[in-house]
Amino acid sequence: MNRHLLAILAVCACQLLPLAAEARSPFDGQWNITFATQSGDCAPTYNFSVNIENGVLTSPSAETFRGNVTSSGAVRASVSMQEKRASGSGKLKGVLGRGTWIGWSGEQRCMGSWTAQRAW
Repeated sequence: MNRHLLAILAVCACQLLPLAAEARSPFDGQWNITFATQSGDCAPTYNFSVNIENGVLTSPSAETFRGNVTSSGAVRASVSMQEKRASGSGKLKGVLGRGTWIGWSGEQRCMGSWTAQRAW
């Protein structure tokens, strides 16, 4: 009897493992980001939308956008579009976020900050 119970519990536990791997991130959904240039010859501001699904960031605007967010809200991302490229990091908390970025427009280096807000 105990062996049957143990076997059933083991099967149930194995079936739950894939569910844990596919757990939703508390930051899943659409986010709007505003980039502000603080040094360099890049556009003064730029708005960008991203989607977060299971901690993975994607963007409908850029196929070369890569990023992730941890369950604690730490963000790392990079994007390249034609001769422009940038990478940044920061933190999401609740429905807001902020961080810094560095990028290049051709050979011109730019730096700045970003803020994010969850889109409802």
